[in-house]
Amino acid sequence: MKIITKNDEIEFILKNILDALPYLMKKGVCGISCGEPSWGILDSTAKEKGFTDLEIDRIVNDLNELLSKQNDQPALY
Repeated sequence: MKIITKNDEIEFILKNILDALPYLMKKGVCGISCGEPSWGILDSTAKEKGFTDLEIDRIVNDLNELLSKQNDQPALY
């Protein structure tokens, strides 16, 4: 299983973690609106929004926790 890093593209994160969008929207990192792309790098996008390195590290840890929980779920088929 690949872990998420601060250097991953947000689009990659959104495609691979089901709960990433609501989490990132709640944090204020990204949203769905006209003119707000989802293809930036997590680190630079978060820094543009005023996040510190420590806050970005916490976001990365949270995203990896979401990914881990998602991978622990039994298949539906």
